[in-house]
Amino acid sequence: MRLATRMKITYGMVFLVPILLIILSFWGIGRIELRALRQKYDMEEASVEMLFNPFEILGNISASVVNELVTVAEDSPERLEDMSYLETMDARLEKYSSFLVLRKDGKIYYSGQDGEDGENIEGMVGESLTDSYISGDFPYHLRQFNFFFSDGSKGLVQIFTPVEEAVRQVERLVLKISVCALIILLLVSAIAFICLYQSIVQPLEKLKRAAVNIKDGNLDFNVITDTEDEIGEVCTAFEEMRIKLKDQIEVSMQYEKDNKELISNISHDLKTPITAIKGYVEGIRDGVADTPEKMDKYIRTIYNKATDMDRLIDELFLFSKLDSNSMNYSFAKLNLKDYFEDCVDEISLDLESRGISLTYYNHVPENTIIIADPEQLKRVINNIVGNSVKYMEAERPGHIGIFIKDEPEFVQIEIQDNGKGIAKKELPHIFERCYRTDASRNSSKGGSGLGLSIAKKIIEEHGGKIWANSVEGEGTTMSFVLRKYKESVAYE
Repeated sequence: MRLATRMKITYGMVFLVPILLIILSFWGIGRIELRALRQKYDMEEASVEMLFNPFEILGNISASVVNELVTVAEDSPERLEDMSYLETMDARLEKYSSFLVLRKDGKIYYSGQDGEDGENIEGMVGESLTDSYISGDFPYHLRQFNFFFSDGSKGLVQIFTPVEEAVRQVERLVLKISVCALIILLLVSAIAFICLYQSIVQPLEKLKRAAVNIKDGNLDFNVITDTEDEIGEVCTAFEEMRIKLKDQIEVSMQYEKDNKELISNISHDLKTPITAIKGYVEGIRDGVADTPEKMDKYIRTIYNKATDMDRLIDELFLFSKLDSNSMNYSFAKLNLKDYFEDCVDEISLDLESRGISLTYYNHVPENTIIIADPEQLKRVINNIVGNSVKYMEAERPGHIGIFIKDEPEFVQIEIQDNGKGIAKKELPHIFERCYRTDASRNSSKGGSGLGLSIAKKIIEEHGGKIWANSVEGEGTTMSFVLRKYKESVAYE
């Protein structure tokens, strides 16, 4: 749910729900209060309007007593001259905080109020024969009706009820409704706060903890949330950032580890020829090479070791340029047939001197064109062939085959040998820098271990792909693909 929708629901919850609950509460409290009014004040009718109109309450108080007095006045007016009966009726009215006044020919015949209060009501006669309001220091609600005594004199029955009684009733009702409304507002606000806290504050707290973890360098946590609103999207983006940052740090750490390993391996590979050079130089200095033949052998060995070191440094420099993407390529359109025939002619002379046979087959059309850097592509071929030569089996004649296959969108070059092959578990690692299949890193076969790594980077920079297949004890096939060049045809 979107955050805007959730905020609207929360607003509605805070605004509309309390109103609805207050209305329901008022209805419930009103029903209870009306029932209490009927029982307490002897009301015949009790409606909701009475709860907001004190005079409605006053006008309906002691309804049974009033009805009885009206009936007696009509049917047996002589009973209204009986003091004991009047006292009984007044006692009944006293239960409802009211009192009875009976007037005969305008003079008070009976009064339920004695003393000073009784004198105060001497002139209290309402204008209406039903309900009236008499103001003063002590306001009253007056309910009265006329009748005639049995002797024909004019009578007036008055029932006084202090307004204060109705006011207290309304005050109690307002207090109950106010308390109920306050409780409802507090409860609804608490529920709305909890909802907002769970949907907004908790994810923000999670984001805050995540930021602190990142600041402290700890990326082993997650920022997963079930919400699908804007905050959930922020959490998702934060989680993706954390994962990417962690991956980058892991790559950086792996890169640093590889660099340290590269330095260690290169140091090892450089130390071996340097040690050999120092040994032969000391032999010359100490006079061990005491014949022209020995001297020539020592100097030739020193030269070969220095050449190996120079080649190693060149390959390391080239690899560093490839690894930092600072290599400048000179791409050109090359005729595949002509280019590989030249390469094979150069390679065959060297292989022939080593007693290794070479087979070459080109299965692509003569006019096939590729886009490549001729110098770097030749380096790839020389590195693969040189690697095959190093690991030839001495017990059997060596053989290398170069095959070029035609595919719809690219050409595939395969370089096969019948060397000792590569173990299946080592095959995925042969294109890693400074990787050698011999665990001891014996450099007696020459090379830096960077040849296949360099080949892989060059082929990938050409938009191609390189891989290897090998059977241990039978030989290895190195394959790579290059895209064909196709000229775009413009239509008029």
